Amino acid sequence: MEEILLWPNGASGAKGDTKEDTPSIVPYIVNSGDAHGAVIICPGGGYVRRACHEGEPVALWLNSIGISAFVLNYRVAPSYRYPYPFMDMQRAIRYVRYHAADWNIEPNHIGVMGFSAGGHLASTVGTHFDDGRADAEDPVDRMSCRPDAMILCYPVITFGEYRHHGSMINLIGENPSDELIKLLSNELHVTPDTPPTFLWHTADDQAVPVQNSLLFAEALRRCGVPFELHIYPHGRHGLGLALGEPSVSSWTELCARWLKNLGF
Repeated sequence: MEEILLWPNGASGAKGDTKEDTPSIVPYIVNSGDAHGAVIICPGGGYVRRACHEGEPVALWLNSIGISAFVLNYRVAPSYRYPYPFMDMQRAIRYVRYHAADWNIEPNHIGVMGFSAGGHLASTVGTHFDDGRADAEDPVDRMSCRPDAMILCYPVITFGEYRHHGSMINLIGENPSDELIKLLSNELHVTPDTPPTFLWHTADDQAVPVQNSLLFAEALRRCGVPFELHIYPHGRHGLGLALGEPSVSSWTELCARWLKNLGF
């Protein structure tokens, strides 16, 4: 698949012009005569890499249920820390929304999906968004970056007690301020405008504690945001589609039904 550069003339804050300096999306477009939804995928990797098994295989699964997908190649540590991955994700949503008609995508059915640290990135854009700048010179920047749905798979959510420490220091450094820790503990920023959310986790996840999903679900409940949460008793971290794990792999069927009910 051909990558699409999110900033063809160079990304803000870029330190060079290598692939790691040029955030992009890889499109997996459903060839359908009907307008349909799309999901932007954020693979995990602790904000230091992007896990391949949480990218293309997931996009192809989404295609199989009639949804177009885009795999986001966002910038990672050590060269890039906050806010650059966040900026890349916001730009991806704006870009897909701006070009939605070109791909027969409904601009009000653009979701985000993230795994592990990618789930932190997805939940960050779902809790910190704007309507775009009407006076922006670049028409892409006039678009809203609010996702219409979030799918969070064993996500990093908090930088508090139950944090994944590696993801935190890769994103905001060894000695972050209390203000930055709170800003990026996404359970603290849920509002009634937060998008509907699908979450799944395993109870014995040894890398990212299940409390991350529980904290976010409780915040969604408190604010009246529709959500669906599935906790599986057993399963290692980083399962992706969970092929070969029959006790967990049902998450894709459940998620497909959830997306269908949202009109994707």
